[in-house]
Amino acid sequence: MARAAKRLFICLDNAGYEVCLERVKIYVALPDAKAERMGFLRIVDESGEDYLYPSQRFVAAELPVSTRRAVLQAA
Repeated sequence: MARAAKRLFICLDNAGYEVCLERVKIYVALPDAKAERMGFLRIVDESGEDYLYPSQRFVAAELPVSTRRAVLQAA
């Protein structure tokens, strides 16, 4: 079975989550169809763990392939 690709999102609003999210930082989102149907993203935050955050706090990061690879390697 093929693995779902990790996606990248930029945090636009960290109000109430200042300890675990930084504004304008790129975060990795893990696939979670159920959470997305409920309006959440499964984000790997500053703790290094993945948690659900409201999707309206983020925007998808559309990056060139080479930049995307570099960001994922650094994550």
